Amino acid sequence: MDSQPKHLSAYGQLFVVATPIGNLADMTYRAVETLKSVHVIAAEDTRNSRKLLQHYGIKTPMVAVHEHNEEAMSQTLLARLESGENVALISDAGTPLISDPGYRLVRSLHAKSINIVPIPGCSSILTALCAAGLPTDHFRFAGFLPRSGKSRQTELNRIAGADETIILLESPRRLLATLQDLQSCIQPERELVVARELTKLHEEFVRGHSDELITHFEQTTPRGEIVLLIGPASDETVALTDQQIADCLNEPSMQALPPSARAKAVAHALGISKSRVYALITGRS
Repeated sequence: MDSQPKHLSAYGQLFVVATPIGNLADMTYRAVETLKSVHVIAAEDTRNSRKLLQHYGIKTPMVAVHEHNEEAMSQTLLARLESGENVALISDAGTPLISDPGYRLVRSLHAKSINIVPIPGCSSILTALCAAGLPTDHFRFAGFLPRSGKSRQTELNRIAGADETIILLESPRRLLATLQDLQSCIQPERELVVARELTKLHEEFVRGHSDELITHFEQTTPRGEIVLLIGPASDETVALTDQQIADCLNEPSMQALPPSARAKAVAHALGISKSRVYALITGRS
C-alpha cells in the first residue's frame, strides 16, 4: 500500500456532503458548518443548490460539476486542493455519487492522496427502504434500469431470481412500463412498494403486487421522484426458469464465448450457479 506523502497536511480536503432530498429541515448541523467553512462548493446544479444555500445563509461560492464536465473539473479542483483549499461536493439532493456524478472526481483524488471526508445525511434509497416494510437484512441497489434491449431484459431476469430486496430509481413517466415488465418476469406474489416524493408534502408509499400497482397507477398518474422496491422471491421460486436462462445464453455477446466462459458470464449476470448454466449449454439438465 502506498503511504501518504509527508506534505499531505498542506493539501486541502474534499468533503462529500449529503443534502436533503426534499425537506430542507433534514440538513445536518455538520453539513451546514462544512458548507460554510470550505473555500468552494462543487454542485451538480448551482441554480438548484442556491436555494439550499440561501435557506441556511451559506455564502460560499459554487462551481458546477456535472456528468458533462466532471473530467475537466476534476483537474481544476485538484489544483485548488493541492494549493490548500478545502472543497465540498454536493449533488442536487441526497448523498453524492449515488446515481449522481462524482465517482471520477473522488477516484482521481484518491490517486493523488487527497483526503476524502464523508459528511453523511439523507439518501432516498435508505429512506425508502426503512419505511417500505420489506426485508432489510439483504438488499441490492440497482439504480435506473436500462431503457430497452437485451441489457434491460438481463437485469429484469436478475431481479426475477433475486433472493434480496431490490431497490430501483424510476421516473414517473416510465413507472407503468417498468411495472408491466416486472409483472411479466416475477412471481405474482412478490411484494412491491412505490415510494414517491419522499420527505415532501405529498410523500406516499403504495404497496401491493405488480397487478395491483399497475391498476393503481393506470387510474392515478404517478408524479414526483420515485423509488421502486421489489421484495425477494420466495424460497420455492427463487430460481430462474430454464427459458429465462436460455434467453440470456442466446444473446449475441454470449454466443461468441466458448462454453465454459459463456456459462461463467451468464451465471454472473443472472446471479445463479455456473454449473446450472453449463448443464443447459451441454444438454445435461
